[in-house]
Amino acid sequence: MPDSSRKPWWLYPNLLGLDAPLVAVAWLHVFAKTWRLGYHPWEAYASLALVVWAIYACDRLLDASLMGEGKKPAMETRHRFHWQHRKWFRIALIVVVPLTLVMVVTRMPMALYKHLIPGGVLVAGFFGLAMITSQEPERVSLTKNLIGGIAFAFGTAIVAHVYRYEFGLNDMIFSREFVCFTVLCIMNISAIGLWEHAARWPDREVAASDELTLTLPLILLGAAALAYAVMDSELSTRPFYYAILTATGLLYVLNRCRSYCAPDTLRVLADVAMLVPVLVFIAARR
Repeated sequence: MPDSSRKPWWLYPNLLGLDAPLVAVAWLHVFAKTWRLGYHPWEAYASLALVVWAIYACDRLLDASLMGEGKKPAMETRHRFHWQHRKWFRIALIVVVPLTLVMVVTRMPMALYKHLIPGGVLVAGFFGLAMITSQEPERVSLTKNLIGGIAFAFGTAIVAHVYRYEFGLNDMIFSREFVCFTVLCIMNISAIGLWEHAARWPDREVAASDELTLTLPLILLGAAALAYAVMDSELSTRPFYYAILTATGLLYVLNRCRSYCAPDTLRVLADVAMLVPVLVFIAARR
C-alpha cells in the first residue's frame, strides 16, 4: 500500500468511504425519531449505509479513472487511495451491490419501490455531471453539488418516510425538516468544493466570492432553523432544528477558519460538523 501506512488514523474513514454512510445513518435516526416512527428495523439502516457507500466508492473510482494517467499525481488523497486500491474496492462493490439488492427486495417495505425512480434519476444526474465536470477540475460545479445534496437528503429521509404509511411523498418533500436537511447537505458538499477552489486561487476576489456563496445561505438556513424551533409550540421538532442550527454554526466556523487547516483535515471536520449535531439532537430530546 503506497504511502497508506503514513496516513493519520483519523483520515481512514474518509479514505475508505465510511464517512458518508455514517452521516446518512446518523441523520436517518434523527428523522426516525422526529417523525415518531413506531417501527424502524435495522435493515433500513444497513441498506442505506451500503447504498451510500457503493455510490461514493463508484464516484471516486469514476473520478480517478476519468482524470487519466497523466493527472494521477494531482489527484486528491481520497481519489488516489481508491485508485491505488481499486482492485479491492471493485471486489467490495461486487459483494456489496448484490447484497444490498437482496436486502432491499426481501426486507424493505413495498412502499420504497415506487420512490426508487426519483432517487435513481438524482443519482444518474449526479454521475452524469461528474463525468462532465471531470474535464474541468479547476471549476466548482455548483449544479453537481446541488444534485448531490438533494440525492443524499432524499435517500436518507425516504428510508424513514416509507415507514410513515399514512403519508405521501409530497408530505416528505414539502416538509420543513426535509427542506432544511436538503439545504444543509447542499451547503456541506458545496463548502468542501469552494474551500478547495479558494485554496487553488490566491485571488482575493475569488476568495470573497466563495466566502459569500457559503456565508449567505448558511445565515439564512440558521435563521430558518431558529424560527422553526421557536414556532414549534408542541416541542416535537425542536431538537431537529437545534441539530440543523448546530450544523450550520459549525460549518460557518469552519468556513471562517479554513485557512488554518489542510484540505484533508477540512473534509474530516466537515463530516464532524454533520455528526456533532446528532449528539445535540439526542441530548435535546432528553
